Amino acid sequence: MITSNPARRGHPSRVFVPLDSPEAKTAGLRTDSIVMTDNLATILDKAVAGKPGHLKDMSRVNAALRITLGL
Repeated sequence: MITSNPARRGHPSRVFVPLDSPEAKTAGLRTDSIVMTDNLATILDKAVAGKPGHLKDMSRVNAALRITLGL
């Protein structure tokens, strides 16, 4: 899950991507974002209304997923 609620940041399984970062600009994000790898869900493709952005470098998200999954 991805959120723009700043209260959700600060956990090792969450990745904060500030809007003023080069990463956010490259991704096309429109607001500060927090990728919450501890809140995973499976949804149908047709349930996705839009794509908030695309991170080219997923290393921080991968590290957070390793924490979440205990790998």
